[in-house]
Amino acid sequence: MREAAPAPIRHIGIVVVSYNVRELLARCLASVEAELARTPEVEAQTWVVDNASADDSAGMVRRQFPWAHLIASPENLGFARANNLALREMGLPDGDDAPDAILLLNPDAELLSGALSALIECLEAHPHAAVVGARLQYGDGRFQHSAFRFPSLAQVFLDFFPINWRLTESRINGRYPSALYEGGRPFPVDFVLGATMFVRAAAIREAGLLDEGYFMYAEEMDWCRRFHEAGWSVYCAPAARAIHHEGQSARQFRDRMYVALWRSRYRFFRRYYPAAWRTAARAIVRLGLWAEARRARRAMARGEITREELERRLAAYREVARL
Repeated sequence: MREAAPAPIRHIGIVVVSYNVRELLARCLASVEAELARTPEVEAQTWVVDNASADDSAGMVRRQFPWAHLIASPENLGFARANNLALREMGLPDGDDAPDAILLLNPDAELLSGALSALIECLEAHPHAAVVGARLQYGDGRFQHSAFRFPSLAQVFLDFFPINWRLTESRINGRYPSALYEGGRPFPVDFVLGATMFVRAAAIREAGLLDEGYFMYAEEMDWCRRFHEAGWSVYCAPAARAIHHEGQSARQFRDRMYVALWRSRYRFFRRYYPAAWRTAARAIVRLGLWAEARRARRAMARGEITREELERRLAAYREVARL
């Protein structure tokens, strides 16, 4: 494990990348503003990268949150490129005046009271940690998994064939026990969701910025894998709590995002898994796509989806099968 001297976090950057979720973005930035008011001892700069939203998200930021730095991109850059754009503006990975740590925050996430302080305290208390993630919950207060193990063949199988809830919520499916979250103490994990991801600048200097080969999905998993390989660790801090209105941006283009999800996963598999493992995973995915197509056809026969929706789904499944 990496050894390092504890260093206080006195200067942070916050990055929010948004796409057509204006109302959620406003709630997100309001929570950031409240948390910054609770931590006046920390110097902070907040950057919002709007990925060519059509809902006046950029205008809303200018009007309601003029203290935030706004980058209004003329195109949808995706998650990794947009975050990297703001990180470079703050001097990362190599600038001497860059913040001590960066909080990547999804626009559909809201920091709850004390979350920022808890993230800072955890990163300070674990000098070998590159990343600390918050404990997430849904808008209605239900528990949401915030941290995961790196993919296994069992996880790939359970994505398509969720046999029962005990398996899908278990270690076999890459989940950490709820008791770890309830215990309140930080615990080491493979990776955390990018919804709330507090990252040490020193680790970014070693491992580099986000991989822009990922448009959406798996980029935080890849980043955490690279941090681990560079000798750092990753933690979940249950004392830091945030609401995550999961996947609001992605739901707007469900079929396109389904393809993007598997394109990103395959990229991750190619980078970190041996050929035999990848062959087995691809066989499971193709079997799963066949099963999904059967379910979709039955759903149309029952009148649950339209033929147009069926064709969209089948087209997405065919595209994934060709990846």
